[in-house]
Formats: sequence, structure tokens, C-alpha cells
Amino acid sequence: MQITDDLQKLLDVLPSEIRQPLEQHPDKDRLVEVVMDLGRLPEARFATQAEYLSQIPVSREQLNYCIERVGHFGGDNRAGLERTLHRISAIRNRSGEIIGLTLRVGRAVFGTIGMIRDLVETGQSILMLGRPGVGKTTALREIARVLADELQKRVVIIDTSNEIAGDGDVPHPAIGRARRMQVARPELQHQVMIEAVENHMPEVIVIDEIGTELEAMAARTIAERGVQLVGTAHGNRIENLIKNPTLSDLVGGIQAVTLGDEEARRRGSQKTVLERKAPPTFEIAVEMLERQRWVVHEQVADMVDNLLRGRQPNPQVRTITDAGEVTITRELPQAPTPMRSPSTGGGYAASLDTPGRPTGWRTSGQMMPLPSQPRSLRGQDLRVTSTALNSPRTLPFGSSSGIRDVTNAGDLSELGPRSLSNDFEQMLDQSWHQSELLSDGSFAGPNGEDLPLQVYPYGISSQQLDQVIRVLNLPVVLTKDMDSADAVLALRSHVKNHSKLRHIAKARHVPIHAIKANTVSQITRALRRLLDMDDPSNPDVAELSLFTTTGNEDEIEALEEARLAVEQIVIPKGQPVELLPRSAKVRKMQHELVEHYRLKSDSFGEEPNRRLRIYPA
Repeated sequence: MQITDDLQKLLDVLPSEIRQPLEQHPDKDRLVEVVMDLGRLPEARFATQAEYLSQIPVSREQLNYCIERVGHFGGDNRAGLERTLHRISAIRNRSGEIIGLTLRVGRAVFGTIGMIRDLVETGQSILMLGRPGVGKTTALREIARVLADELQKRVVIIDTSNEIAGDGDVPHPAIGRARRMQVARPELQHQVMIEAVENHMPEVIVIDEIGTELEAMAARTIAERGVQLVGTAHGNRIENLIKNPTLSDLVGGIQAVTLGDEEARRRGSQKTVLERKAPPTFEIAVEMLERQRWVVHEQVADMVDNLLRGRQPNPQVRTITDAGEVTITRELPQAPTPMRSPSTGGGYAASLDTPGRPTGWRTSGQMMPLPSQPRSLRGQDLRVTSTALNSPRTLPFGSSSGIRDVTNAGDLSELGPRSLSNDFEQMLDQSWHQSELLSDGSFAGPNGEDLPLQVYPYGISSQQLDQVIRVLNLPVVLTKDMDSADAVLALRSHVKNHSKLRHIAKARHVPIHAIKANTVSQITRALRRLLDMDDPSNPDVAELSLFTTTGNEDEIEALEEARLAVEQIVIPKGQPVELLPRSAKVRKMQHELVEHYRLKSDSFGEEPNRRLRIYPA
């Protein structure tokens, strides 16, 4: 990089007792500013430190000496030195007299925009964000020169404080062929912006420090006329801009929107949400966190939408190495850690407020079942996949660590009986500790997803879902965010009648698992099928606590009666059974329990003697 600062012209403004220590200072090339306050010691500020220049406080005569050699102070209390980029700012007392000066060194740094040169050449509007002193104006000046000299564009700079092109009628050479329009008073900047477009036919408008609502509106007007905008605004991150009602229009503006019932249900949100009001004025935003580290948002519209919906963006992070090379990385958001419920012995607690990013194979945009590779070994068939030895009765959920020992040992046909037995025993031992492996979230699901599985419920009772997950201690977390979901669990009628749900799931490569009814048994079977635990030929022992709402003795007794009837009479003997009369609420629980065994049941009789009849398969 080539740096031009004309430092001596600024030092000539200072009194000799302050100028001489600076001229002899070894780090004067790194000087940032000189501060002179009446009655206080003069101070020189460098990039990493500050030093006093004299042990004698600043007098009024010294202040007047500087003021006489500086140009006129405008309405923003700023002045400059002609044909330089230095800025002198004044502090006044209540009567308007100057009692303090800040003499800031202005430097033209050629080559400073190497990190975003590709973005400048796209022709899209760019907004530069950052704290004061991070180099926004320096970058703006270099962008104007590159656009005018190297890309041969008509560039007009709106220079409100003469900070971009320097003081005086002739602009500083650092802006190249770009033209500069001065502003009489800071409050007229928005008018000059419109005037520049109407009178001088620019292709690019460069603006420093957009700070008022009128200036934000003028910027939108210019952008809608097809002119490229390059501007700066104060604020560390773009989130600060969204929360700023004065400047939020630069990124599209924010408004409250009332959603319809169907859309609110699909999003899993409240009916009143915040959304972007209009297309952003600036298509690209650059956060200048440090001089050599910038964060780039290539699509401001998408980034604002994600922030308003509670998703963390993953922007580019561009840095410059010591060798001068630009490196581009991605700032990935941290995935949320599922909370454990103390009431379930360390199992996963279901939560509807747990957004996250897709994990496992979902991140690649593909979710396909793993192919089975049959191998034969001494007359025995083994179905080996990349995740598990798929035997539901001995290895629920699958076990990946043991199968690596077998496949890495070479051809399966060459293993002897002892080797096979040892490996199988090892995998079997590991399967007994499956719940411990799942508890740290480091296991893989049937399609390669990281457990716990992120499930997006649609039209399913959240109370029943929570109950099933809690009682069975399943590694499942409910999510409101379709983007973070590994699967959608929905009613069959909803899937059939709502093509929008199918379209969104297809676009995001999320499989839909439909159930016929909103019952505990259907939900249980669907979740176990998602986790590759469901074996239709071997129904699981029913957990009675799944089917009861209050857990009182009458409900448990009625459910136990139905369970014994099914397991001891209907299934083994193939005979129908009639149960004792129960209330409608309890009969509904018994119906769901019978459905768990994949049997049919009917209610018959008149109240209060209405009762359940269970039929064999």
C-alpha cells in the first residue's frame, strides 16, 4: 500500500513548543491526531498509545495561533487545510468561543480496498459500517478513485465536511478523476445528493456519514434511479442499523406484519411479526471491524430476513495476511446445545424454542437413505451400512464405531468364526450403552443426521409430542425453524391439502412423515420410525404413562385392564374381549392403547354402561 499524508503541513499549524516534540518523535508517521484543550496538557495520540507533548497547559494564545492558520470553521465546527486531507475540529463553550481543537491526520492510502475490489466492480451499492477511526473515509476515498480512474465511471462525491477530497476549491489528487460537490451546511446534504443526480448525470454517488432520515430517503431515491451508491454509516454491526429507526431504511426498513392463521402455524410464530418493509437501498454491506478484518454481507435482503426470523447469518470474513494476500472465510453461527431435562434422568427435553442450523447430511442439501451392502460370511448374511450393523433388536438406533472394526479388517469372507464372534460381541456390548452415547449428542441418526433429531411439527399436538419424547426419553428436539429441521411430522390430511408445505419441504430437502391421526400411538410410531427403532413384527411393550393425561389411579387401572386383555387374550388366543364400562375420556385412552398394538376396537352400549370391545388382528 502507498500512503500519502502531507504531515508537515499539519505540523506547521501548531505552535513551536508543541510542533518540535512531534517533528522529533520516532513514531510520527503513525500519528492519528493532536488534541489541544484550554488549560490542559497537549496530547498526541498514536495508533496504540497517547503521549503528552508538553508539561505546560494549552493557553488561549496557542489556540488562537492554530485558528489563524486554519481555514473557516463551518456549521459542523470543522475546518481543513487546502489541498490536504487533514481535519481540524473545534470545541466551543456556551458563548461560541473555541476552547479546544482536535487536529486529525488525513492520509490517502492507495490499495486499501483490495479486500472488496471484486464487490466494487459488480456495480452494486455498498454500505460501509464501522466505529469512528476504523478507516471508513479512507476506504471511501480509494473506492471513488478506483471507480473513476480504473473502471472509467462518472463518479460524484458529496463531500459535506471536505473530509473525502480535502479543503479548498481544488480537490485532493487522491480521488483521481472523481468530481466533488461541497455542501454549504450539513443539514443540506440530502438536497445536494438529489441535485447531483439531476444536474451532473453520475453513474456512482459517494456519500460519507449518512446520519439523518432525510439523507436515508435521498439515498433510496438515488438507488431507485439506477445509480450505484457507495456510502458510510456509524455502527459496528448491521444489527445496530436494523434497530436504528432513523437509518433502518438503508437495509429495507422494518415493519410489523399480521400473519394469517395458516402462515403463523407454518412458521410456528406469533401472528404479529417483524418483517423487512422494502428492498434495501444497499445490496452489499461491509462491517469494518478492524483495519485488516472486514465482514461482508453479499445479500443484505436475505441477511435482514434471517435476523428478523431469529436465524444467525454466516457472512464472509475477509482478512489480509502479513504477505498482503486476502483470505476469505465464513463466520459460521454456533449450533444451539439441546437442554437436558432434570425430570427425565438426563434425557433430552423437547422445546419449541430451539432454533438451530441443519447438521449431518442435511447441510449438503441431500437427505438420502444409506445404501445397504449385503456381504456373505460362512453362510450368514450381514447387512452392513456406513452407519450401523442394522439389527433393530440388538442395536437400536445403529452403532457406527463397532462396524468400523469389521470393515477395516479386510474382506469379511476371510474372517474366521472367532474374529466374527469377537467383533459382534464388541458391538453388542457397545449397544447396551447406547443411551449414554446419545446423551452427548455425538451420534448419527438413520440418515446421517446428528442426534438429537430436529423435528418440525405441523398440525400435531405439542402436548402429546412432549409427552411421548419425555416418557420414552427419545433423542428428539422440536423446532419452529424449517431450515434447521431434519424431518417434518404432520397430519396426513394437512399434507394432502396444503401444497405449500410440500413445496417448502421439497425445496429444503426435508422429508415429510405423515400420520393418520393426532394420537399418542401414531405419534410414538412415527418418532420411532424416524429414529429407525420401529419393528412392526415385534410391538414394544406399552408405556401406560404415555396414554394417560392426569396419571390418576382410575386411568392407570383402565389402561392396565386393556393391556392385559390384549397381551393375554386377544393376541395369543385370537379372541375378542369386552372391557368394563368407562367414561368417554378413559375409553379414548384405551382406544389409543389398543391402536399401539395395531389392533382395532369399538365402543358399544349406552351410557353409563358404554364400554370397549377389542378385536384380534
